[in-house]
This record gives sequence, C-alpha cells and structure tokens, in this order.
Amino acid sequence: MREYTKFYIDGQWVDPVELKTLDVENPATEKVCGRIALGSTADVDHAVAAARRAFTSWSQSSRAERLDLLQSILAEYQRRADDLADAVSEEMGAPPALAAGAQVQLGIGHLVTAIDALKNFSFTEQRGETLVTREPIGVCGLITPWNWPLNQIAVKVYPALSTGCTMVLKPSEVAPFSAYIFTEIMAAAGVPAGVYNMVNGDGPGVGVALSSHPDVDLVSFTGSTRAGVAVAENAAPTVKRVTQELGGKSANIVLDDDAFADSVAAGVKAMMVNSGQSCNAPSRMLVPNSRMEEAVAIAHAVAEQVKVGDPADAKAIGPVASSAQFTKVQGLIEQGIAEGATVAAGGAGRPEGLDTGYFVRPTVFAHVNNQMTIAREEIFGPVLCILGYDDLDEAVEIANDTDYGLAGYVSGADIDAARGIARRIRAGWVAINHAFDLNAPFGGYKRSGNGREWSDAGFQEYLETKSTLGYGAGAAAG
Repeated sequence: MREYTKFYIDGQWVDPVELKTLDVENPATEKVCGRIALGSTADVDHAVAAARRAFTSWSQSSRAERLDLLQSILAEYQRRADDLADAVSEEMGAPPALAAGAQVQLGIGHLVTAIDALKNFSFTEQRGETLVTREPIGVCGLITPWNWPLNQIAVKVYPALSTGCTMVLKPSEVAPFSAYIFTEIMAAAGVPAGVYNMVNGDGPGVGVALSSHPDVDLVSFTGSTRAGVAVAENAAPTVKRVTQELGGKSANIVLDDDAFADSVAAGVKAMMVNSGQSCNAPSRMLVPNSRMEEAVAIAHAVAEQVKVGDPADAKAIGPVASSAQFTKVQGLIEQGIAEGATVAAGGAGRPEGLDTGYFVRPTVFAHVNNQMTIAREEIFGPVLCILGYDDLDEAVEIANDTDYGLAGYVSGADIDAARGIARRIRAGWVAINHAFDLNAPFGGYKRSGNGREWSDAGFQEYLETKSTLGYGAGAAAG
C-alpha cells in the first residue's frame, strides 16, 4: 500500500495545509493500492510563491546550467526506471511490458530530445539594429492526465526547465504514483528549490486554483475538451497564456491498394495500444465501400487475437483507468449497438474470464456512419469504428467532419497518394503508415486545443518575445 500524503514545495516534502486524502484504486484488481493527499488553494498558494521566488534566479541560468540539470535528471530517471514501471502498473493496471516499455521509455525519449533541442536552440535573433530575445514566461501551472502519465509530465516539465521557467505540477489524482516518483527523481537530480513543485489534488481543489492564480503566467493543460474549456475560462480574468492538448477523434484513411490488408491490420493494432486510451488514437478507420466486408473480416481476426489482462503476454492490453471510464466506454458501446452499427468484434461487457477489473472487450464496429455518436464522441477505450467511403474526396470530407483536429492517419503503399491526402487532413499531427517521431510538433486544430508540445516546438510555448530596438548590430547569438 502506497502512502503519498506530502507535497513537494520549495525543495522540501511538506504536509498539506489541511490533510484530506483520496484512495487510489488499481483498475486491474478494483482494490485500493494507496492513498494521496488532496491539495487546496492554500497549498497552491505556497507552491506558486516558491516558484515565483525561484524564478528570479532560474530565469537567469545559462544554457550550460540547464543542460547539466537535464543530464542529471536523465541519469536519475534511468536509475529509477523499474520503480516508475511498477508505479504505472499499479495506478493504471498496465501490463508490465507496456509499463516498462512505452509508458516509462517515452519519459526518457522526450528528455533526450529536449537535451538535443536545447543544445542548438536560439534564444536571440538579430534583425538589423533590433535584438529579438526569447525569455522565459515565468511561473507555469502544469496539469496532466492519467492515460500516459509520464509522457504528459515529460512534455511539460522538460521544456519549462529548458527555457528557464519555474513550475507547479498537478498530476492526475487517478494515476498519481508515477508522478510522485518522478518528483523524487527531480529532487535527487538537484533541481534548485522552488523551480519544480508538485501538489496532488483534483480539478476543483487544485486545478482551478492553479489556472486562476494571478501569479501563474502560463497554464499548460492536457485532458478532455470539456475540462480544457473550464481551464481557459478560469485563466481568462488574469490574461495568462493557456496551452491545451485536448480530445481527438482521429481518422485513419486506408487507401485502396496492395497494402490494404496490412493497413487494416495495423490500424486495428494501433487502436488497441494502451487500451485505446490515447487522445491521438486512430479511432475512425475509413475504408473503400467496395472493400468494407474484406476490412471487417481482417479487423475481426486481428481484434480477436488481442489478449486482455494477461501479464505474461507482452502484447496484451490492460483495463481502462477507472470505474467511471469503464462505465463511459460501456455506455458508448451500447449506444453504438442501439444506433445500428454492426459489432464486428467484441461488444459490451467484460472479456470472458475477467469478472474483476475494468477490462473492456477489444471492440470493432463496422458500417458506421459519421453521424453516429460513436463516430462523433471520443470513447477513450479499445473501440474502433469502421466507416466507408466511395472516393478519396469523400474520405477527406468525412475525416475533416469532426469537432476535433488532433491527429490523422493515412495508410497505404502509394506514398505519393498518401502525401496528397495528408496535406488535406485538418489536424495538427498526421502520420503516414503510423510513423512516429519525437521531434514532430504535437498538438491540435479546432477543439483539440492550441499550442504545440514535443522537442523545440514545445519550448516556444514557455517563452515571451522581447524586441530591444536600437541595440545595435553584431549582438552575440544565445
């Protein structure tokens, strides 16, 4: 049983102003596996004050000092990798291979990428007699979700440190264990007091206090579109910068070519990763109507091979993260059935033999139209919708007919055709044949948010631009 009832403020583990606790459940067992303290406005005030004090010196730190710190964090993170994996397995119910693999390794990958980006990032630019300088924005409130807990912490904390900002992190109360260990890593790596602070809590108790705080200069939020709107509303009176990475309902356009079978199979497998709990999941697969039944047969075969809840199988998927998420996913599966979609694999209820845990059957709906609820709403579970198109113009129209614009996918052997389709998809992150690149700016159009994360693109969100006129030519780049 984990007991995490202190917060990390000003370089010290401290007690909450008033102790209120929350039990944390392992979604694979439905048993309480730990408890955390829930913060309040008073705790946020203390953390923000510490970050404000630390900003005076950390904002003036050199590139070399920041690089040294990031290297120290990398060494400590690698040393604690097994501890992080154990934490993710408990808080997410994630199979060991996923926890020790992508969940933990993305935190390393983003750190290595940030280090490389910082080495060559230009903080100054000469424009004639004017010097343009990019300076740290100030104190940052970082609010992260439960689905990829370490990834989302990494893409906020590393850029903030790299650019000279200070911060207060509020990790998800659903999956808080890995964040606590991450904070131990930051302390052991020697992050200066007040530069990094962590307050556990829920949205009403800590999230609102952070996003509305007058001494917070930026709030970076990842989560649902509904919650993102609330964060922006809370931030508006203080005119702070808000960056948001929100929901998605991403289309995967499968081309009618020789790679069709492989493309369909890859799309099903990609949808099931992390039990479908990814904002950029390829949840709408678009296939030619003339090959719909072929696609359904392939998708059925692939989905039926996905094992659920088997810790010995490296490819098995785990549960969804909570009882509330399980109820939501089951409700949307039932709604899909009620609205007339064809269940090609899976369906409502738990997988056979799993009576405990928030496990969902890997589900494929076929003959879905884009007006059905399951094609419009983000399900956030292992549920794939297959829609048909008559020609590529219609495919693009369907792909873009969504409130979201986080990601898009094009799958097929014809790279020129794929490139042409990718250019027409209205989304911030479009992958051809499920390509992946940590240097690619990540973020969305429309109601999927604003701003970008990952690599040097993430640095920009944490910087203000200053123009010094009459500075004179020949200023040294920095």
